[in-house]
Amino acid sequence: MPTVNQLVRKGRVAPKSRTKTPALRGAPQKRGVCTRVYTHTPKKPNSALRKVARVRPTSPERGTTCKSTPSS
Repeated sequence: MPTVNQLVRKGRVAPKSRTKTPALRGAPQKRGVCTRVYTHTPKKPNSALRKVARVRPTSPERGTTCKSTPSS
């Protein structure tokens, strides 16, 4: 733990927040082509069949995974 003098000199630095979806660049939706659609199960305490679509965006980013559950 820093001393009061160290805090006065340097202060605390807030950690930089990173986005969970860098390929979307802040947009809620982007156009792309589904390269593979499949289901998989989550890790240990949870259980369900998660629907996953592997998407190749039309923008330069590659290999993003988009999870979605259809409403119907």
